[in-house]
Amino acid sequence: MAQLIDLTQEIYQGMYVYPGHLKTVIWDHHLHEETVKNFEGGFSYRSKGLLMSDHGPTHVDAISHLDPREDAPTIDRMDLGLFYGDGTCLDLSHKKPQSYISDRDLEEAAAGVEVREDDVLLLYTGTYNRLHGSPDYLSQYPGLDESGSYWIAEKQIKIFGVDTPSPDNPISRTYPCHMMCREQGIAHYENLANLDRLVGKRFTFVGFPLRIRGGTGSPVRAVALLDE
Repeated sequence: MAQLIDLTQEIYQGMYVYPGHLKTVIWDHHLHEETVKNFEGGFSYRSKGLLMSDHGPTHVDAISHLDPREDAPTIDRMDLGLFYGDGTCLDLSHKKPQSYISDRDLEEAAAGVEVREDDVLLLYTGTYNRLHGSPDYLSQYPGLDESGSYWIAEKQIKIFGVDTPSPDNPISRTYPCHMMCREQGIAHYENLANLDRLVGKRFTFVGFPLRIRGGTGSPVRAVALLDE
């Protein structure tokens, strides 16, 4: 029987989102004491309103987020098979905040780990575990350099994800990883959680996006199915 590992960060008002993105706002839209007046027999209901970026919480980028070409796929036009599949997780938690993750770092992390073509590849930096819920979460994390980014493409990874706000170094002004994703048409997840539970293991990853018409990305409920 498979164990379900939740890889999704909580969505709440006041959560830290990538600088410049729309803040997450949640409010009570209907209350029981308001709606009970609309029915007979005591029935009532409660509901909330949500306002958030399609890149706010744990989410996946659409290619259109990275690629300015008019025909770049939006999230509703991307193959659902991209968001589900076998995968593994590499440990990069020794990398210091605002340092670069190179192809050599990835090769060392992959030693003894089975990384397959068409995998979902997750990169554990420890950032969520150390800093989630603090302002430092938005700036104190490592990111892939150009060599590390193209290592992912060369391994023919179909999609990848990180436990940070971005796979790029927060001090970078050129975003080599996003540029690789644009060139190669590779999407990725950001703001994952609990990757420490998957390091070096094989699992099945599930992280389907919402069907947002024209969406440049989407919040997801990311889960790993781990054989016990």
